[in-house]
Amino acid sequence: MSVYTAVTADELDAWLARYAQGALVDLSPIAAGIENTNYFVTTERGRYVLTLYERLPADELPFYLNLMAHLARAGVQVPAPLPDRTGALFSHLNGRPAGLVSRIEGAPIDTPSIAECAAAGCALARLHRASLGYRARLTNRRGPAWWRQAARAVRAYITPEQNALLAAEVKFQTGFGKVKLPKGAIHGDLFCDNVLFAGDRVAGIIDFGFAATDFFAYDLAIAVNDWCVLDASDGALDPERAHAMVRAYHEVRPLTDDERGQWHALLRAAALRFWVSRLYDLYLPRPGELTHAHDPLPFERILRARAAAPARPLDL
Repeated sequence: MSVYTAVTADELDAWLARYAQGALVDLSPIAAGIENTNYFVTTERGRYVLTLYERLPADELPFYLNLMAHLARAGVQVPAPLPDRTGALFSHLNGRPAGLVSRIEGAPIDTPSIAECAAAGCALARLHRASLGYRARLTNRRGPAWWRQAARAVRAYITPEQNALLAAEVKFQTGFGKVKLPKGAIHGDLFCDNVLFAGDRVAGIIDFGFAATDFFAYDLAIAVNDWCVLDASDGALDPERAHAMVRAYHEVRPLTDDERGQWHALLRAAALRFWVSRLYDLYLPRPGELTHAHDPLPFERILRARAAAPARPLDL
């Protein structure tokens, strides 16, 4: 992702001595995203992704890394964290917690087909089913409390009309998290660029930096809001893609009546979360060498479209 903490080849080669993977062959920065510093790393014995965690405190890292290890052992296609010679999944590099994970060979899809939406829905359901056996818990750090704090922080930078929308949606979502829906470890950011395809199959789900304990159906709503919008100018869902993704998910982990009844509110919550996040990252950015902030406008349109849609239960 964006490079906030630079790492030289000599620095990395010295750090790699704690692993049994041989010497460094190649190091390339990954210039996309906004949360962490990532590099592609090739050693004499393999190809990996190096992540330096910029915002995550070290005491929370075991949740993310052990979740990925748990999912990989369960057969879910995710990057497997690489333990060092002591068995640790991370240590410090240039002042940041850092770790290696296996590199998945595949590529993201810019405009997913109906079949690819279904494949991603199935993969997410398999992830959720596997996460039921993961006992660690972590409150979602970009949940409702953060939405409210971020909404206050960006208020001075947006128009009165945008402020009205933001305030109305924060009010609408009062009580989110208190409803009784199935929950467990979620990915929290299953956008198209976080699913790699090899041909027509899902090769891997990457980037667990927003994983947390939250509602499974909320995680699905996050994915649907990104995968199933064809026209960024209006934010409307494409019904065929949305149905394909949700139906494929439902066939692996059946959605409950309560989840289906809350579907409209979950889509709105997912849209709010990413609109306010993008506003925050645009107007209150951190310094970084290759940083870029995502445009908030598409998610403003998505939120407006979801809020204007009839509040109907999910129809399968």
